[in-house]
Amino acid sequence: MTAAEPEPDGKPRPDGKPRPDGNPVPGSVPSAAASVGPSPATTARAEAAAAVAEAAVTEAFRQEWGKIVASLIRMTGNWDLAEECTQDAFAAALTKWASDGVPDRPGAWLTTTARNRALDRLRRSKTEAVKLQEVAALSVPEEPAAWGDSGVQDDRLRLMFTCCHPALTLEARVALTLRTLAGLTTAEIARAFLVPEATMAKRLTRAKHKIRDARIPYRVPPAHLLPERTTGVLAVLYLLFNEGYSASAGDLMRPDLTGEAIRLGRLLAGLMPDEPEATGLLALMLLQDARSTARLDGHGELVSLEDQDRTRWDQAKIAEGIALLEAALRRQRAGPYQLQAAIAACHAEAPRPGDTDWAQIALLYGELGKFGRSGVVELNRAVAVAMAEGPEAGLALVDELAADDGLSDYYLLPATRADLLRRLDRRSEAAASYRAALKLAPTEPERRYLTKRLSEVSG
Repeated sequence: MTAAEPEPDGKPRPDGKPRPDGNPVPGSVPSAAASVGPSPATTARAEAAAAVAEAAVTEAFRQEWGKIVASLIRMTGNWDLAEECTQDAFAAALTKWASDGVPDRPGAWLTTTARNRALDRLRRSKTEAVKLQEVAALSVPEEPAAWGDSGVQDDRLRLMFTCCHPALTLEARVALTLRTLAGLTTAEIARAFLVPEATMAKRLTRAKHKIRDARIPYRVPPAHLLPERTTGVLAVLYLLFNEGYSASAGDLMRPDLTGEAIRLGRLLAGLMPDEPEATGLLALMLLQDARSTARLDGHGELVSLEDQDRTRWDQAKIAEGIALLEAALRRQRAGPYQLQAAIAACHAEAPRPGDTDWAQIALLYGELGKFGRSGVVELNRAVAVAMAEGPEAGLALVDELAADDGLSDYYLLPATRADLLRRLDRRSEAAASYRAALKLAPTEPERRYLTKRLSEVSG
């Protein structure tokens, strides 16, 4: 649940909207004196303060949600309680910050409020009496010995490894971490997995129950157990990054998520220096993120890769990403993240669009497909083939994919088909595919881009 969602019990929402049941807050019956109403100046000040508070809460949600939830899970061992108390803290912040001002340290205020709420809930629960005794020591700083054999003191990394326990299915590991660590809504995660929201909700519930019932420890595992957890953790990081780089809803990009994925990627690569896929994923994220500032123009409009101003790409990130990729490849254990990083490097090293080695990219996508069939990988390979051999060759591959229902809700399938038809000057067919893509596009910048393309082939 994000800061924009209503609380299930009708509490105030962090987006400042009223309780969804429409009932007044108890004790808020207006008096006769209140009928006069505040002066316009007072109303204006209150509205301004509310706007400042709402903006601060929104920013704090992006920056602090994962930290607070992770710390409360460590403290209470109760996943649902941790999320609910964190939501309560953000709801309380809307009112308190509007009246008293935004605190100097919003994250500390929210953490303390959420922690106190958790303690209150535990005190009221007789069945949690033992847990309350454990939580009583929360003010005592952890000693290194309590961090686990890994020696890592990072609640978010602990949370990630707990979510990625091998007792859970891979889909559940990824989804649960995106929900608890990144604060993505169930609907957003469902779109990332291309499954119905109800299906994803059931997965999340089952995963939480499995962790509780199996008493899965909340820790970064010791070094000798790290390899068996690698696949799930890498998948989580990559989906977390992708949700930030190309969001499933709302703004096209969420730098807070890409930044968090890269931060955790550095921690993981440091934990596993001999694992080339961990290094490869960090390289991939850096190479992709290097292009982020050029993906939108000054008006917030989406800019395609071939039209981007490459002088705006972050050369420091590109240099670091390529160096990491080369180090990973020297271990001669190529994996899917290293191959994707190699594809990203082909783009990053081309000074002009026409210098891109599309034939090499098509080959790399072919190798990537050997690690497991993926419609998205095949679609990207079709684009590379189209750029290397011509739009007709790529269109044939896209039409094969369109016959499969696996990408029926993926807007880039009809969007890619539309672009290839446009390049072939088959304008009416291109227009039909652009319309199909528009119905599926998840963000406003993408819809505006498709609308512009549609107008070009319809005129």
